[in-house]
Amino acid sequence: MGEDKKKRESTSSQTAVDAKTYEERCEAINVIAQPLANKKSTKKAHKLVKKAASAKHIRRGVKEVVKGLRKGETGLAILAGDIYPLDVISHLPVLLEEKDIPYIFVPSKQDLGAAASTKRPTSVVLIKKPKKDFEGQDLYDALMEEAKEYDPVAISVKR
Repeated sequence: MGEDKKKRESTSSQTAVDAKTYEERCEAINVIAQPLANKKSTKKAHKLVKKAASAKHIRRGVKEVVKGLRKGETGLAILAGDIYPLDVISHLPVLLEEKDIPYIFVPSKQDLGAAASTKRPTSVVLIKKPKKDFEGQDLYDALMEEAKEYDPVAISVKR
């Protein structure tokens, strides 16, 4: 019994050591991760995803999100910035812009998956437009405004 307790303590201390800071996670993002949420917005996004997942206002994963977009669902898309190979999500920003759905990148797929109440890392989450009684409405509105500010045409290409 004492041995199990030691194992649990070592496991919990190991996860605390493995936890990376926002800056360390930003080092692993890919080149198309624009607009990238700042530290405060990333926390808001994870909180919103957690609330939306508990209220069933969510689509997880590339396949499910694309299916929802084809069916005409709207909302806010949150994409992970550390997806490799890039081809997995490279078509999503274009598809989202065609459908006039704002999107924002967060640095980590592991954190996005954990916030979406799954054990697996998640590359993209679509938070459907919430109903009137959604408890995360203020977070949704704040992130929606931040995502709408991004203008992909205004980005200059580096040569």
